[in-house]
Amino acid sequence: MMARLIAPIAALSLLVIPAAVQAQAGGSATGGTAGSAAAGGTSASTVGTGGTSTGANGSTGSSLATGGSAAGGKTMDRSHVNETGNGGLNGQSKAMAHDGGTFSKSHTKTKVRDGESVESRTKTMSHEPGSKPVKSTTTTGSTTGQ
Repeated sequence: MMARLIAPIAALSLLVIPAAVQAQAGGSATGGTAGSAAAGGTSASTVGTGGTSTGANGSTGSSLATGGSAAGGKTMDRSHVNETGNGGLNGQSKAMAHDGGTFSKSHTKTKVRDGESVESRTKTMSHEPGSKPVKSTTTTGSTTGQ
């Protein structure tokens, strides 16, 4: 399989890996999640999206893209996509920014099961000293209907 690193667009890096193998005839599934967190002068955002489909002849194709960015104070962002042994894809992006005790972070995990389903989850959290952390979780899933 071929892996490509797409050039950063507005400080958001994306990784895309296509996969194609044989499976049962059946349909398509798409899905994805994204999230942002901000506190003080910090912010962090991540996104993950994927799709899989099965053609009339039983051939399948899958794709997954994920990325993230952070701004303010000290920042960290990283993304990667791995192929599973059975033609699926797993992707993950993390982004965090902190300035003293103030921080923002976002984490997205996306799974594509070739010819079967797409699942994605994004968790975000931000915090300023003296206040409660603000947390959020977004989850989505889709199957090909086989």
